[in-house]
Amino acid sequence: MSRRAPPKPAPMRIAFMGTPPFAVPTLAALHAAGHDIAAVYTQPARPAQRGKKIQQSAVNDWAETHALPVRTPKSLKGADEQAEFAALDLDIAVVAAYGLILPPAILDAPREGCLNVHGSILPRWRGAAPVQRAILAGDAETGVTIMQMDVGLDTGAMRLVEPTPIGRKTAGVLTHELAEMGALMTRRVLSDLHAFPPVPQPDEGVTYAAKIDKSEARLDFLVSAVQVERQIRAFNPMPGAFFELEGERYKILAAEVVHPGETVAGALPGTTLDDALTIACNPGAIRATRVQRAGKPAMEAGELLRGRGIAKGTRLV
Repeated sequence: MSRRAPPKPAPMRIAFMGTPPFAVPTLAALHAAGHDIAAVYTQPARPAQRGKKIQQSAVNDWAETHALPVRTPKSLKGADEQAEFAALDLDIAVVAAYGLILPPAILDAPREGCLNVHGSILPRWRGAAPVQRAILAGDAETGVTIMQMDVGLDTGAMRLVEPTPIGRKTAGVLTHELAEMGALMTRRVLSDLHAFPPVPQPDEGVTYAAKIDKSEARLDFLVSAVQVERQIRAFNPMPGAFFELEGERYKILAAEVVHPGETVAGALPGTTLDDALTIACNPGAIRATRVQRAGKPAMEAGELLRGRGIAKGTRLV
């Protein structure tokens, strides 16, 4: 007697809402699964960094390449935008780093509400910058939560949570990993919503991941070398942890901790301890291994120092 294959899940009518590269794998996974993507919402095109030409979002690029309808409202608070969203007659909306607040009228319009792909293990690191804050805090692990959205800031019930170790990953590497995890997890949840019932978040362990301010990227050598190294990883690739020397900005993209826990006698924090860009912290020191001068490509520290030596005893700010 032959076994019949289980029935293929019925495709859902979905609006996808996302903006940066983090969101693209989830959109691609929904498209590959055969769901009916009625509309893709993303942030409007904006000038690229350093005043370059107007650039549309990574999600916009992917959607256009795959002939998906794109909408780029500046806000979803207006009655007209909310009516247009409701008229899509959605089963569900999937949100991944969209960047706009969803009013109650938007949250309530799809029959199954709105799911969010969030890059942390909730309730830890609710908010805008969960990846960077987890690295800065020295967390051993983070993960992805697929959450049923409500009107609060990442307060909704959880449908699926999966962890991953942080180790010495940079924010860029970790964000990519979480994006791929989130795509697979979202596809699993949508394959059978009833198999992943929403579970309220615990009341304990709530922390908030405030948006990264560019001023945080200036390296603070008055803290421990361990914390400085976390700062370097948390701000790689953006905005890039940096120091200044003679009015020029240098980003440190990678570094190793040396002399951990030791205060180097006679060395003020921020002073180079040798000619190899080993920098005193408080306590310990870091040795830069990959750096980038302003307006130049990234390079190994040794390559930089061959062309622009930084002598022992130099004070960096």
